[in-house]
Amino acid sequence: MVWKISLLIVFFGIMLGVGLYCRKHATNVGGFVLGGRSVGPWLTAFAYGTSYFSAVIFIGYAGQFGWKFGIASTWIGIGNALIGSLLAWVILGRRTRLMSQHLDTSTMPEFFGKRFDSRALKIGASVIVFVFLVPYTASLYNGLSRLFGMAFNIDYSVCVIAMAALTGVYVIAGGYMATAINDFIQGLIMLGGIVAVIAAVLSGHGGFMASLEELANVSDPAASTMPGAFVSFFGPDPFGLLCVVILTSLGTWGLPQMVQKFYAIKSEKSIHKGTVISTLFALIVAGGCYFLGGFGRISGVAVGENGLPVGGYDAVVPAMLESLPDILIGIVVILVLSASMSTLSSLVLASSSTLTIDFIKDNLVKNMSEKKQVFVMRIFVVVFIAISAIIAIVQYNSSVSFIAQLMGISWGALAGAFLAPFLYGLYSKKISKASVWVCFIFGVGVMTLNMFFRSAFPTVLQSPINCGAFAMIAGLILVPLVSLFTKKPDEKTVDGMFECYEQTVVVAAKEALGDDVKN
Repeated sequence: MVWKISLLIVFFGIMLGVGLYCRKHATNVGGFVLGGRSVGPWLTAFAYGTSYFSAVIFIGYAGQFGWKFGIASTWIGIGNALIGSLLAWVILGRRTRLMSQHLDTSTMPEFFGKRFDSRALKIGASVIVFVFLVPYTASLYNGLSRLFGMAFNIDYSVCVIAMAALTGVYVIAGGYMATAINDFIQGLIMLGGIVAVIAAVLSGHGGFMASLEELANVSDPAASTMPGAFVSFFGPDPFGLLCVVILTSLGTWGLPQMVQKFYAIKSEKSIHKGTVISTLFALIVAGGCYFLGGFGRISGVAVGENGLPVGGYDAVVPAMLESLPDILIGIVVILVLSASMSTLSSLVLASSSTLTIDFIKDNLVKNMSEKKQVFVMRIFVVVFIAISAIIAIVQYNSSVSFIAQLMGISWGALAGAFLAPFLYGLYSKKISKASVWVCFIFGVGVMTLNMFFRSAFPTVLQSPINCGAFAMIAGLILVPLVSLFTKKPDEKTVDGMFECYEQTVVVAAKEALGDDVKN
């Protein structure tokens, strides 16, 4: 117990110290939201990775998809690394950085407003962010109840309040720079923690091959009649696995808190380095989490009559950790806290900046000074963190299902609405304002209908995961299709926006005298 408490105290002290140290970087809007667009590759890559992989991944998704797909769930982590990190950086990184600086935008809704010359689009996007991103923050506390109960016998409410308060202090004090530095520290903890935990869990079952053999003997007729389904290459449900890969990998391209990381990186060289670092980070952390979860059926968790783990999927990973030594359990607690706090800080920073810059500034309050904007953003950080904590506690202590459903569909709604317009907005001059509205309405509409009228959907789309993947793919088709039949944007205006990709660089000529001419 002494080890676990000591690790927590040291961890909390470092987080607070970083927040106070970074106060000088958070005196204006650019500093508070983007760190002055001067964040290096290591900090940006780790900020991207830690915002990507929260406690939802380690406890919830790893347990759920590991149970459903077995060892094949590792493909989700590989997809996250190759599509959600590598391709995201290659396709979005440079263009996002250049275009956002050229248009002087700090948030995704502000980007939509200036790129498509529409204040209404900016306001619409900010409302979508507020509705679907803020409640989603409550899901970050998932799994902490059982983990802290197992490790410290601490009440869930106390854990939630402590985590929320600590995150709020360092975000309010240091803004994006404090978040980025703490994300780096938290990322190192996640890297070391996941490797140590996997090694310890597998060794408890006699090593990797013995664990694999034990998993091969597990049968579940409800999942598959194929022998050894949970150790097969693509698992018992390849299509379901593919939908999860699409949603959790491609979906990051349209999430405001993820894309915002590209706004802050300082140089071309940093983007190249960040691409490699971010991909390797995702491969180890996400790949490791889902790989660990793949052995969930041999964890010893009780199985109910319905064939599902007693206590839900969130009980699977904690059951795997119960037999670990105190110091390793302490590391796991810090790992999960790190994953949760890093994502929470990104979400509340994205939400507060969006509501202030895109909704209040120039709409509700005219001539809003930078000092006042930063003050309002800090107020909203407090408000949003408080909302997330209250939702998490209420949901835990009652049978509120609406909130749980809303959090479950938020990823699909945000990515379904934003991914296609953002991607095409960076690359194509022909995308119309109307097509962006259609995508917004379709993505949000489909996921909202899925929440309330799930049984009316085709069987394959009744799952929020599958429906979210469908919304994103459909958006990629809808936006260019609608653009063909709607009013085109002003050519001159769009050409001016794309000048940032076509800058002419003057260099000294190596040869100035020309070729010799024979007479």
